[in-house]
Amino acid sequence: MKPLRPVASGPRLALGLLFFVVFFALWAAATLGGFVSKTFLADPITMVRAGWNLLAEQGFAKDIGMTVWRVLGGFVLAAIVAVPLGVAMGAYKGIEAFFEPFVSFARYLPASAFIPLLILWAGIGEAQKLSVIFIGSFFQLVLMIAVSVGQTRRDLVEAAYTLGASDWGIVKRVLIPSSAPQVAETLRLVLGWAWTYVIVAELIGASNGIGHMITDSQALLATDQIIFGIITIGLIGLVSDLAFKRLNRALFGWASL
Repeated sequence: MKPLRPVASGPRLALGLLFFVVFFALWAAATLGGFVSKTFLADPITMVRAGWNLLAEQGFAKDIGMTVWRVLGGFVLAAIVAVPLGVAMGAYKGIEAFFEPFVSFARYLPASAFIPLLILWAGIGEAQKLSVIFIGSFFQLVLMIAVSVGQTRRDLVEAAYTLGASDWGIVKRVLIPSSAPQVAETLRLVLGWAWTYVIVAELIGASNGIGHMITDSQALLATDQIIFGIITIGLIGLVSDLAFKRLNRALFGWASL
């Protein structure tokens, strides 16, 4: 291996799988070998059995479906508003000067801090959980998209003006196409963050979802179920991330994402 030299897809996949093999081997050695009490950390075999029980007998598949729906719902709502606003901020410095101070301020506020207020305003239903994901995703998206649009090469803009493009034509035909690959990558990254927000939202006032299951399991000291829930989140996130990457490559293969 040499610095910054790409790794072929085959060895890259093998190395990624090797990490998980080593991780589970160390986990099994620590728990099955008696080095760590099963009260604090269940072993992999017990975790798999607990996961099967959750899926087969306790309707955990429905909890997974509800959590996925909440993540996608809140994230899509945030993207619908954030993408056009971010493009406008990146394209027009006056709009950026108006919105950026508040957006920069708000993006440092933890979404979980709004949960008590959102419960008061929206109750403990789906609106509250979608709002947490929206708040956690929206401000990050806006600023990152604005930066991506604002970094468009100036020579492309000047060339378009030379060819007679209007101001709106610059936005439509230069800024948006040029920044689209990076905007897509930003959406992929923030979708990962949205998963952290939904679990926090489900820890309070939820009657279903992965976070709700984890809370119930914590009260019972069922570390096997807690670990299975965490691994489920990671697997769903990994699958969605890989799907997003493939989609981005299909749409913007020329950008070498």
